[in-house]
Amino acid sequence: MSIRFAGPQIPGVNPNQPFPTPGGLEESLFPSTSRYHGLKTLTYTREDGKQIAYLERRFLPDPDDFEDVREHTVVEGDRLDNLAYHYIGDAEQYWQIADANAAMHPEELTAEIGRKLRITLPRGIPGAPRA
Repeated sequence: MSIRFAGPQIPGVNPNQPFPTPGGLEESLFPSTSRYHGLKTLTYTREDGKQIAYLERRFLPDPDDFEDVREHTVVEGDRLDNLAYHYIGDAEQYWQIADANAAMHPEELTAEIGRKLRITLPRGIPGAPRA
């Protein structure tokens, strides 16, 4: 038995993807909360003709694209997933903290006791106007 979406059918729209990307209604292999959401799937063709699918490269965003909410000082035992759960409400969003702190290797963010970490709004979300 398959479940069908009962609402109006719109060509090219997947009703199971509730948050279309800002550029349009194209599908993504990853949910809107994933750091890989919106990346294109590319294909490499080897000399023997075999095709290998891969994702286009994801570059770290500019840290200036984030609005600070607070600062966290790393203490012994801190883990990025726990910090993400504490501040964002979702442990799988640890990559947002890594992006805001320009970390290519997220585990390095909690390696140094006393390090200050930026806790920010998601990229592209503006903060409150400064008075």
